[in-house]
Amino acid sequence: MASTSPAAVIVMAAGKGTRMRSSLPKVLHRIGGRSLLEHAVVAARGIAPQHLVVVVRHQRDAVVAQLAEFAPDALPADQDEIPGTGRAVACGLAALPDDLAGPVVVTSGDVPLLDTATVRALVRQHAEHGDAVTVLTTVLDDPTGYGRILRDDAGAVTGIVEQRDATPEQLAVSEVNAGVYVFDAAHLRHALTTLGTDNDQGEVYLTDVVAHAYREGRATSALPVTDHWLVEGCNDRAQLAALGAELNRRVLANWMEQGVSVVDPAGTWVDVTVELARDVRLEPGAILRGSTRVGEGAVVGPYAVLTDANIPAGAVVAPFTLLGGEPAPVGVTA
Repeated sequence: MASTSPAAVIVMAAGKGTRMRSSLPKVLHRIGGRSLLEHAVVAARGIAPQHLVVVVRHQRDAVVAQLAEFAPDALPADQDEIPGTGRAVACGLAALPDDLAGPVVVTSGDVPLLDTATVRALVRQHAEHGDAVTVLTTVLDDPTGYGRILRDDAGAVTGIVEQRDATPEQLAVSEVNAGVYVFDAAHLRHALTTLGTDNDQGEVYLTDVVAHAYREGRATSALPVTDHWLVEGCNDRAQLAALGAELNRRVLANWMEQGVSVVDPAGTWVDVTVELARDVRLEPGAILRGSTRVGEGAVVGPYAVLTDANIPAGAVVAPFTLLGGEPAPVGVTA
């Protein structure tokens, strides 16, 4: 079996995120108990890379401070004033050893539902095909705004064209770039030196590395995923809310498969960091946050909010109530 431990993972977290309309950096907005960036780092760590680099730029100090809290082993790399994803990866690569060899995974800090299993599958395909570049893709009914995947008659990926630079024929393609790649380190290092800014946005496109590999006769391939949520990015508050709701749905579905009763999944929220034992019952409106642990057979009453709580087996957490217009403390009975 091909190895699924890459030489490095580079997480791009340098974008402005101006559509969030927030003083908080986009990648530090939270869903499911973690920031968007922490979700990305957790997925990357799962494939046990030799090196983990996070490329930062806008509001750099805030991002680096948070990164140090949840991933002190990650190496921050500063992107300079040259714009574009290609430049971001070049700055990340410059922070790694000069003799780095093997597969280099590139992901984004604002794609929180991407999981380790998907990244591992991409790395495995890269090794099995002997690719210079392997790209993660998905097919959308409405691909507007996404880079389109271009293939030759044999199915090899010949390039990726951005929406603004695409011809009408290319715009008709529904397979889109998910912004997650595996590159051969030597080819990536060489190809990045050839990239320019001759495009509509005047940026250094990482996607041009794909066409460069194809022109040089190197193997290229794509791994399509049918679950578009895995590659859904976050650019505004509406997308943040949608991603949060979908993540919560998946968290609850997983716990129900393991023997937890969730009376009203639509109104119950559980962070990804929470631990629940078998036969726990969550009543409507329950919210469980942080490092909360709930023991076997315990019941969390309606509208109870638990943060970093430790609920023993068989306990009953009283529902949220109002006494004279003031919220009563949540009670726990054995």
